[in-house]
Amino acid sequence: MSTHTLPSEPLPPRPTTGRGRWLVPALSAAYLLFSYFLIGFRPEQLVLVGLCNGCYFLSDTTRRFITGFSIFVVFWVLYDYMRAFPNYAYKAVDVAQLYHTEQRLFGIYELGKLLTPNEFFLLHHHPALDLLCGIFYLCWVPIPLGFAGYLFFANRRLFFEFSLTFLLVNLIGFTIYYLHPAAPPWFVQQHGLSFVPLTMGSTAGLARFDALVGAGVFQGIYAKNANVFAAMPSLHSAYPVVVLFYALKNKSGVFNLFFISIMLGIWFAAVYTSHHYLLDVLAGITVALTGIGLLRLLLARSAAFKRLLDYFVYATAPAITKKIGSA
Repeated sequence: MSTHTLPSEPLPPRPTTGRGRWLVPALSAAYLLFSYFLIGFRPEQLVLVGLCNGCYFLSDTTRRFITGFSIFVVFWVLYDYMRAFPNYAYKAVDVAQLYHTEQRLFGIYELGKLLTPNEFFLLHHHPALDLLCGIFYLCWVPIPLGFAGYLFFANRRLFFEFSLTFLLVNLIGFTIYYLHPAAPPWFVQQHGLSFVPLTMGSTAGLARFDALVGAGVFQGIYAKNANVFAAMPSLHSAYPVVVLFYALKNKSGVFNLFFISIMLGIWFAAVYTSHHYLLDVLAGITVALTGIGLLRLLLARSAAFKRLLDYFVYATAPAITKKIGSA
């Protein structure tokens, strides 16, 4: 018996390093230049460019990976560029109405005074909850990205469904930020019910986590906050809903319980730390379900969208080598 391997029979032409050899560096240079004039130089821009180029040119696997994750790169760039167009410059910020609505719907009486849930937790907090809520809040981006990374290798078609849903949910949320700018609870606690333009966020209740661990974890994060008046909807609350939906579709077993725990923990932490009202959390959940529904509708009704999804899956497929054995 003899076995021989024929030369590789390549797939029909698909995006690899051909155009990418010049396109990826060119896009990177254009991004850095445009960002410099739009929002100024920021170190994380170099990190993003280095990561994208490094992955693209390192190996076939990392190239396919960063090509798939380009959807998340688009999300990050859009989010970062929002700082150049503060939503309060285009619409009046909802400060008092949102506060009073939260107070009316979910108020808690304490010593004869009607408090919002945020104000209640401001008076009744505990170090154990401070630590736990900080851990939950740190999960809001790593969990979606980690889950996406798993799906890319385990179920690539579902990865693109998840990633495009994630992007769609963010686009809906960003649109609402500009249609209805809303102040977070900590803003009312620190500045009252009158609007004051701000360019930096606040750690609010998460400062207690920083104090417990002895590091400015959230201080560093919120110093980079692109939009202070983007409390409603809470995208912190939306992301775990999207993750859970696709984890259930993926039949992730016991990990679904983990994702449910993270989801509930983030919802609670958002209110406990005064970063969001309950109304913001409910709006975030609604946006997540809307984005999921729209994506599923596109998959069911649009042949063009399904072809686009097929192309994404094909463009990130590993190279195929056929081996023929003969006796």
